[in-house]
Amino acid sequence: MVEDYILETKNIVKDFPGVRALDKVSIKVKKGEIHALCGENGAGKSTLIKILSGVYPCGSYEGEIYINGKKQEFHSIVDAEKVGIAVIHQELTLFEELNVAENIFMGHQIENRGILNWDAMYAETNKWIKKLRLEGVKPTTKVGELGVGKQQLVEIAKALRKNSRILILDEPTASLTDNEVDILLDILEELRNDGVTCIYISHKLNEVFTIADHITVLRDGESVGYGSADELTERDVVQMMVGREITQMYPEKTNRPEGKILEVKNFSVKDPGNPGKKLVNNVSFTLRKGEILGIFGLVGAGRTELVNSIFGAFPGESEGEVYLNNNRVDIKTPREALDKGIALVSEDRKRLGLIHTMDVRQNTSIAALNDFKNFLTVDKNREIISVKKLVKELRVKTASLETNIFNLSGGNQQKVVLAKNLLTDPEVLIMDEPTRGIDVGAKHEIYNLMKEMAEDGVGIIMVSSELPEILGMSDRVLVIHEGEVTGEFDNSSRDVTQEEIMVCATGGE
Repeated sequence: MVEDYILETKNIVKDFPGVRALDKVSIKVKKGEIHALCGENGAGKSTLIKILSGVYPCGSYEGEIYINGKKQEFHSIVDAEKVGIAVIHQELTLFEELNVAENIFMGHQIENRGILNWDAMYAETNKWIKKLRLEGVKPTTKVGELGVGKQQLVEIAKALRKNSRILILDEPTASLTDNEVDILLDILEELRNDGVTCIYISHKLNEVFTIADHITVLRDGESVGYGSADELTERDVVQMMVGREITQMYPEKTNRPEGKILEVKNFSVKDPGNPGKKLVNNVSFTLRKGEILGIFGLVGAGRTELVNSIFGAFPGESEGEVYLNNNRVDIKTPREALDKGIALVSEDRKRLGLIHTMDVRQNTSIAALNDFKNFLTVDKNREIISVKKLVKELRVKTASLETNIFNLSGGNQQKVVLAKNLLTDPEVLIMDEPTRGIDVGAKHEIYNLMKEMAEDGVGIIMVSSELPEILGMSDRVLVIHEGEVTGEFDNSSRDVTQEEIMVCATGGE
């Protein structure tokens, strides 16, 4: 019956210049359930969220939205909030310089004859702190002093305090530790028991099947599948997402590593804020041509600091030796690294990998502009031909090369970052969390691309927090714990176990 559904969309159509983002999308969400929304990057999930939350106002799209059986027209975010819809975005919208209470009550302060009632706000904030298990947090704690996991819970408190009955969470665990993920999933189950409806958007299908009651799948702007999480399998959802069956996520090993291309000896990195502390301590390793070297470690192990420092992109002072093709190199800047044939795909694509005021072509070619020089100008024809070739090979979904990078989905932005680095024709490619926030189909494509690069002799260093990815792709695995190498494994036969890796990653023996 209609009244069983708290949210329903009918035939939603949304067009952008040259692209139909949503094409007659209809979904139904039951009261008090956790409803997962799955799809590849570019499938239309973010566009649908923006319509449901009033970011894209009524009139900018076709179709209808019903809340509790009543047709709604949202002309602003405020209109959506009034009927109980709140969105927890992947990139949080908190004020880091304000405290927890100030963030929770922003725009909805408790007043008494025009005077802010701080006692009442602090008392209510303490209730939310207790309910959401924000251990060690006070109402007066500055949000900037909290980790990402706790900031996310503050964002949830902020939404629930507005009496939101429909909570939309966009990739909520993308930046969380395993422990923070467990806490968040437990809290969402409690909210479901309290009658709050959640729409859970995630590429992590293990989480989806742990928490969701029903699943809707979008592909290419269309709703292509719906079912109970108890009746569907991960393979069913993957097949609906990509339109084909992916029988083997990780490609078969065909590369044959040979000859040392990179050697790092006794490498240490100091904390820029505390030079007496070493974030990386006396690390040594080698990389061969055509090899994929996986580097694994838990949060804070020093993986990112290590590879960024080798690339010349970390502010902390480093010491040690780096050899490229048996020649010692002293790299101080990313430009020097690129000139020597070392490229880096950063874990933070939005802050370090892309320039948001530029389009797809400019972001792709910016690191290799010297290759397109023609006297005092850039040969745009050669530039466009090279960029177009890579964009096609990587299957970047974009209306044109002139599309602003900000208009692309997260997965397609990541592909552009990868294309930018491939255009420099590197001998060594460092990939830091290369598939973070990317859907299963795009992951599969990137894995195949990594395999092809390794076959062509490129040495690849892959830093990843996903153990299946490390074991499925790496020829060797280096494990780091508290800045030091605690294990190295030959994985050429793909027979190393997760247990072996985790023992070293936790400092065990």
